[in-house]
Amino acid sequence: MHKSGNSVSFWSAVAMGIGAMVGAGIFALLGQAGQIAGSAVWMSFLAGGVIALLSGYSMGRLGARYPSAGGLVEYLVQGYGAGIFSGGISVLMYISALVSVSLVARTFGTYAYELLPAGLPGFLVEVLAAGIILVFMFINLRGPGSMTRVENLVVLIKMAALSIFAIAGLVTMDPTRFSPAQYPPYQSVLFSLAITFFAYEGFRIITNAAEDMPDPARTLPRAIMTSILLVMVLYVAVALAVFGNLSADEVIKAEDYALAEAARPIFGAAGFTIMALAALLSTSSAINASLYSVTNVTYRLARLGELPAVFGAPLGHSREGLVISSFIILIMAVFFDLSSIAAIGAISTLAIHMIVHIGHLRLLKKTGASLTLVLLAIAVNLGAIVLSAIYLSSRQPSILIWIGAAFVLAFAIEISLRFFTGRVIVKRIHNHQGQSPDSPAKDP
Repeated sequence: MHKSGNSVSFWSAVAMGIGAMVGAGIFALLGQAGQIAGSAVWMSFLAGGVIALLSGYSMGRLGARYPSAGGLVEYLVQGYGAGIFSGGISVLMYISALVSVSLVARTFGTYAYELLPAGLPGFLVEVLAAGIILVFMFINLRGPGSMTRVENLVVLIKMAALSIFAIAGLVTMDPTRFSPAQYPPYQSVLFSLAITFFAYEGFRIITNAAEDMPDPARTLPRAIMTSILLVMVLYVAVALAVFGNLSADEVIKAEDYALAEAARPIFGAAGFTIMALAALLSTSSAINASLYSVTNVTYRLARLGELPAVFGAPLGHSREGLVISSFIILIMAVFFDLSSIAAIGAISTLAIHMIVHIGHLRLLKKTGASLTLVLLAIAVNLGAIVLSAIYLSSRQPSILIWIGAAFVLAFAIEISLRFFTGRVIVKRIHNHQGQSPDSPAKDP
């Protein structure tokens, strides 16, 4: 196991997870989920958090036993071996990461457009989304520098803004909006689970910091669970605040910028502007951090032969993978709307998590994880995928085709690179801190 020299404490890891989860997700996904679940969306965020907790338990146990900067890539290789399957899913993870960044960029464009004078052409959303991607691509080409040092400050600002909004919204909300008569059919809550789970997806970034934790077997599982629980409280409170101050129809009308619209009846026009600016700050920070992270991932995969070598070639203070990835993200952000990006990202992420959990079943003796909880993680991920597929099949069947295409593309890339290079991903962790390969990780 290689350590970078940095030390990631428990609370640093928790802050990392919160920062990754409370990025653009809540600013964009609340409206998307609310369109399906209506005023009952708070239940969906609660249930989505439970799915995240079960996934977090499984990944926390894997990370405790296999503390690697490779994170889920390492877990796939440990569970399935260094074959085409683990390689193909690793490439799919890269594609999924690009989808997530395109969601952030599209959210930036939407909120920025709402701050412009009324009556301007709608295509400016795409222009603004593309522009912010290019801005941070060039910043990262020059080297991230001080940008990486302000991430913790940005996390504090957006958490403070959301917490103040949630508290004020709960005080001023109309409780009658949450009477059972106002709720849509229960199936709607179930259909929205994939989207609300996607708002928690960022917790897995904590697994990539395992190598820098002094005691990952204890710190990693606790940090994952703590960060998810804290974010659950925030998301449920924000959902109640939004739907307690706006009708379901008003939220649906402003689905792409629902948080800012909900601040209007609480704080007036200034509230809308403040929340929109908070969204811009949050999304800008997330894009910068995500592009930096994606560059590291592509460099690692290129060195392993899982992506073409050009992705790892030096360019400025970064890698060519940054430019290639940025333009793929730009295309997604311009040609897909928020609902499409959210659906593609949510189902792809659920599928990847489920596959990791299935692989975990072969490693239970080594990780010391509970068979029951890992099986539950598999079941709830599969259930959310099936429910989303049923919903999309009647409303946006083309999204299912795009998701299938992403799987096909990932394995086509994997098979092609194996054919031309013969390289495979190998295990980085064989013996954890003196343990034998078959000894379980310590209890958190």
